[in-house]
Amino acid sequence: MSASAGLGALTVGDVVAERSIHLTRESLVRYAGASGDFNPIHYRDDVAARVGLPGVLAHGMLTMGLSIETLVPWLGDSGRIVEYGVRFTRPVVVDADSGADVSVVATVGVVDDETARIDLTVTAADTTVLGKAQVRVRTA
Repeated sequence: MSASAGLGALTVGDVVAERSIHLTRESLVRYAGASGDFNPIHYRDDVAARVGLPGVLAHGMLTMGLSIETLVPWLGDSGRIVEYGVRFTRPVVVDADSGADVSVVATVGVVDDETARIDLTVTAADTTVLGKAQVRVRTA
């Protein structure tokens, strides 16, 4: 469904947007520079291993931001986003050679007179990485 079809014609269960994002270690370094989050667990294997992590992790806020950005082309205006929340359930491990692929599927969960709740299913390596990822958007 496109934004031009109107956000008022939504049905629970509709998939309104989806995409796959490939993350690399370069992606993490660029995000660190933009966000100011230079925690070495996001770019150094030795530090990640020392603190017991399965590998270098994507920043949680990067994963969250990429996920919500999936909706913007469909919405046509990011100003329609009223509320957004997630629960971080699993980290996105970004391999030095192969990187990581994050998949986002946005499905209509609830529709009322003025808003809709869009449920995001966000996975990496066949594992849900954001739980209860929900976006409330204005439909009118």
